[in-house]
Amino acid sequence: MSTPGFAIRRRRLLLASGFAMLGAGVRAQPTAIEQLDAFIRGTRSGRAAFVQTVTAPGREGSAPRTKTSSGVFAFERPARFRFDYKKPFEQIIVADGQTLWLYDVDLNQVTARPQAQTLASTPAAIVATASSVSALQNHFVLENGPEVEGLQWVLARPRQAEGALQSIRVGLREGRGGVDLVALEILDAFGQRSTLRFSDFERNPSLPASLFQFKPPPKADVLRP
Repeated sequence: MSTPGFAIRRRRLLLASGFAMLGAGVRAQPTAIEQLDAFIRGTRSGRAAFVQTVTAPGREGSAPRTKTSSGVFAFERPARFRFDYKKPFEQIIVADGQTLWLYDVDLNQVTARPQAQTLASTPAAIVATASSVSALQNHFVLENGPEVEGLQWVLARPRQAEGALQSIRVGLREGRGGVDLVALEILDAFGQRSTLRFSDFERNPSLPASLFQFKPPPKADVLRP
């Protein structure tokens, strides 16, 4: 016959075992920075539609000014991406691995800059060209932000504060087979905020090499600042 003390100890042991089994079945929620690292490492290429809203501060007490554009976006790590703006005006931005091209269709004007000198501390580095979070941290201070709208947010601040970029927020969500890019918010040093929302995101599609090649159209003005 068991003693009362033995019965109490047995109940405590069973209770502790139950909590241990419960703890073993609980998976810690990844931090936003861990989600970003999973996105970078697990997404070698991507394609999505986007809507971009740019809000500029009002002048002399007037209301902020807002402009909206839309198009499609594609990238292939480690050094190539493309934005095709369709509305309201056509623009093409292509990084081919060597040169960053910007083509204004209406003006028939092309601006070309060396890519290596341009992208390291830009939003494109976070989304399309970085190889890991560790590589990003050479140029950005990264912080975990609170979960908002069902998204995990990473706040990135440039280490070189004298540039035109103030901060970037990246919104991510766990999708089928990996992490999806959902939103990108960019705040510049002049208080202008640009928000991109991505939809129909495709992870690791096969993209043709020609997508990231650009040749200035005939008679286009080519500027190389």
